Amino acid sequence: MALEVDELCSALQRRGVAKAVPAAFAAPGAQKAAAASPAPSKAPNGDAPKKEKVKEPKVAKEKPQWGEPGKGKDKKKEKKVEPEVPLVQTPHGEKKDMSSAMASAYNPKAVESAWDAWWEKRRFFTPDPKAAQGACEAQRFIMVIPPPNVTGKLHLGHTLTGAIEDALCRWHRMCGHTTLWVPGVDHAGIATQSIVERRLLTKEEKKTRHDLGREDFLKRVWEWKEMNTGHIKKQLQRIASSVDWTRERFTMDERCARAVEEAFLRFHDQGLIYRDNRLVNWCPYLRTALSDLEVDHEEIAGKTLVTVPGFEGKVEVGVLCEFKYMIKGTKEGLVVATTRLETMLGDTAVAVHPEDDRYKAFHGKELEHPFFPDRKMVVIADTMVDREFGTGCVKITPAHDHNDFKAGVRHGLKQINVFSEEGEINANGGDFKGQHRFKARATVEEALKQKGLWVGKKSHSMRLGFCSRSKDIIEPYLKPQWWMNCKDLADRSVKAVRTGELKILPEFHHQTWYNWLENIQEWCISRQLWWGHRIPAYKVVKPVQKEERSGTPGAPQRKPPQRLRRTSRQRWKWSRTRMCWTPGSLPGSSPSLSSAGRTRTRT
Repeated sequence: MALEVDELCSALQRRGVAKAVPAAFAAPGAQKAAAASPAPSKAPNGDAPKKEKVKEPKVAKEKPQWGEPGKGKDKKKEKKVEPEVPLVQTPHGEKKDMSSAMASAYNPKAVESAWDAWWEKRRFFTPDPKAAQGACEAQRFIMVIPPPNVTGKLHLGHTLTGAIEDALCRWHRMCGHTTLWVPGVDHAGIATQSIVERRLLTKEEKKTRHDLGREDFLKRVWEWKEMNTGHIKKQLQRIASSVDWTRERFTMDERCARAVEEAFLRFHDQGLIYRDNRLVNWCPYLRTALSDLEVDHEEIAGKTLVTVPGFEGKVEVGVLCEFKYMIKGTKEGLVVATTRLETMLGDTAVAVHPEDDRYKAFHGKELEHPFFPDRKMVVIADTMVDREFGTGCVKITPAHDHNDFKAGVRHGLKQINVFSEEGEINANGGDFKGQHRFKARATVEEALKQKGLWVGKKSHSMRLGFCSRSKDIIEPYLKPQWWMNCKDLADRSVKAVRTGELKILPEFHHQTWYNWLENIQEWCISRQLWWGHRIPAYKVVKPVQKEERSGTPGAPQRKPPQRLRRTSRQRWKWSRTRMCWTPGSLPGSSPSLSSAGRTRTRT
């Protein structure tokens, strides 16, 4: 102890603060020395002389050499990693052990763990059917989850919706109501098929689904479905969604497939579903028809070059091309304008406004098609023509334009389809057969120039439709498809809201409801897909006996079509199949679909 005090006093003396050290803390040797030494003399002004401070030499810090790690990085490396303490001491499926002390900070993993396994084991979210039947309507709350697509994992939007729905279910349980929340996933036909082909095939194996074949491709899609279904279930469990997992469904499982077939046959028998040869939104890259909701429309300000899948090079859009059709037997001609020059291969008429004085003398005149001299083409008068657009003359292609199709029906014009399903010129295109439609756009222009019929082209604003999945340019395409007449159903839906039978909250959405349903159109419900529900219809490929046409088992003359049901039509039946709706469970149900008589269709 004395040695430590001596060292302390010596250090203080060297720093010039010895007088501040009390004598009691001074070492014995230091006290004797202080008593024997004379008192320090004062300066002339009476102050004690200042003692010079002894400066200790500074030790230069070693600077790290170039490329050597700094000390800060060394400290991070030296940081000790504490062993992870188990969040929960509760066995799986048992009630959570809450006996341990509360943590000093909030740890969401520790707080949320163990509960879901216990809830599921105790079947808290599986209501008793007998109790539900005995309860009044006000004491029952039933909800189906909007089925997420198996195209991938859930995102933040799913989490938000799931949290809101979960809060509703838990509130009703707290109120003592019999509560059921049914989970499931959607096969999402066109979306899943396109994403599997794009990610698993095009990027990895450099193959399309046609290279693999239907069976092998569907095997890949099922693998994708199983993987993402597992991810989705884990995510819903992770956010503690209080769904009844014993009722989990998939929109292509056996029960849903039977419900789809039953609904299709009922609507067909009622005349609501029919087959017709009409224009559809066609995606050449996916080789399927699309609904209006699957088409993205973009405004093109003027001449623009765009990239489309399946075509090398850029495609020129936003350009108005003008060329001339000659009046047969004369040297006069009519100049027409178009933004899709390649479709002139299917032209069957030129339309003018009946009150346009410039062309009244040409009504009913025959025209010469520059590439098909034997084709009958006439000048027709139709009020659909805008006299201010272009030259006031409009080329009519009934098989590749919606307005032209209607005009062709009114005037009895021939419908000539010049495109294949792949987007190439077919045999109706003459010398241009086999060319990609956008390559034909350029070759047709050159051919018209050689014949002296080309007038020119200029930049032009337009609205262009793209496939929401493949980004290919949509083509109006004439093809036999299955359609549904939604007019009566839409009228009933409008009436239900107006009379208060159906309530929509918030009420300002009523107008959106009316605008959509009061302008409803015929709905194309068939698709040329491999992934999805098959339409329960067969095409007769040769004449057969009457009983064979009815679908007798073993009849070899039936060929199933490749067209599949649209996904959103399946979603309408989602709530019904979740509530155990099957053929035979509702009034007016049909016999079992396994019976031969029920599988017949009139095609």
